[in-house]
Amino acid sequence: MLWVKSLHIVFIASWFAGLFYLPRIFVNLAMVPPESVAERERLLLMARKLLRFATMLAVPAIVFGAWLWMGYGIGRGPGNGWMHAKLALVVVVIGYHHGCGVLLRRFAAGQNRRSDRWYRWFNELPVLLLLAIVILVVVKPF
Repeated sequence: MLWVKSLHIVFIASWFAGLFYLPRIFVNLAMVPPESVAERERLLLMARKLLRFATMLAVPAIVFGAWLWMGYGIGRGPGNGWMHAKLALVVVVIGYHHGCGVLLRRFAAGQNRRSDRWYRWFNELPVLLLLAIVILVVVKPF
């Protein structure tokens, strides 16, 4: 079980690293002047590669987490309400990841309607989600 837990933690940390950085690329994309085609294309390439890499990290993170939950019974049974809250937040993280893909497609199509300031705030959400998830797992408040 400790191997599975270790791998889950490593893939979660790596996945979140991608989710922390991808919206920073969006901030830069939102600030690119229309005449800077090469800069825009370079940032789009970076964002596409990072999204693909983060997705490849998300899959084993979710698989190892499911293995811990269903295979080893972590968070199952009475007194494990924290796991329900954690799983709800994991669904939000997956939605955030998907949302990043939608935003990237809009940038690529030239349809971005948001400011760099909006993306700066958008970038804070995964930090808050990770903080809440770690607190739920470590403290197990309910």
